[in-house]
Amino acid sequence: MDTTASAYAGKLAGKVALVAGATRGAGRAMAVELGAAGATVYVTGRTTRARRSEVGRPETIEETAELVTAAGGTGIAVPTDHLEREQVKALVERIDREQGRLDVLVNDVWGGDHLIEFDTKVWEVDLDKGLRMLRLSVETHAITSHYALPLLIRRPGGLVVEVTDGTAEFNKTYRDNLFFDLAKNAPIRMAFGLAKELAEYGGTAVSVTPGFLRSEEMLDHFGVTEATWRDAIAKSPHFAIAESPRFLGRGVASLAADPEKGRWSGKSVSSGELAKVYDFDDADGSRPDCFAYFADVVFGGKVASAEEYR
Repeated sequence: MDTTASAYAGKLAGKVALVAGATRGAGRAMAVELGAAGATVYVTGRTTRARRSEVGRPETIEETAELVTAAGGTGIAVPTDHLEREQVKALVERIDREQGRLDVLVNDVWGGDHLIEFDTKVWEVDLDKGLRMLRLSVETHAITSHYALPLLIRRPGGLVVEVTDGTAEFNKTYRDNLFFDLAKNAPIRMAFGLAKELAEYGGTAVSVTPGFLRSEEMLDHFGVTEATWRDAIAKSPHFAIAESPRFLGRGVASLAADPEKGRWSGKSVSSGELAKVYDFDDADGSRPDCFAYFADVVFGGKVASAEEYR
């Protein structure tokens, strides 16, 4: 048995989670690992077996739900565009009707990678693309919290996870596109604000980030698979610190199962930092600390290999 997974097996039995944006990547992995801990997990997104979103990827929410169930939980796929208020409202009403509770909300909606124009001044970017990024990364999260949190606060101990790219410290470095920079800093601030609003209800809000993520899209970009990912290091040396989506998934499941999760409220934390506290590994048995590697080696000039940070 996988000892990391068995460490929190059953700890979320009876709990209900909503992973908004669970079609692929970190969202899918978080849903699956919450399921591995015994939770009932509602997984949402726009790509189904009948229809693809603007992202154009083949992964579907039905696949994610099946993976959740196979991991030991109960996966329920609900097609949802989180920019459409009535769809989100109906989603939450369904969770209330079917479960009567919500214990974990993961705001992972993004789907904006295809819109990024790096190293392009704000007056030169495609404005429609930039504004679309903000809608996908900020408006979707705000709409989902607006409708879901009244259900979550019925019981103390609720958790909101705001997913982004980069810790608060890392994102002090400009992300080379104004709209992308705003998109990836906003969830950090949203977790800070939600922590204040949830405090009187015994709730917790945390911003989390993966490191260099080996998502399906990233693997395709480098022309590799999860089994052959190291072949891409020749093209991109820093890919040596890459982690599977499962690493962050395990971090979020560990966080959700922690009776003292409130110590994280309002903070920004990475998968590598969560691994140190909760003592879990990535799927390959390593424990990558991407942000320490970037701080020390990439930006700090330290002579060291990525393997020293795994």
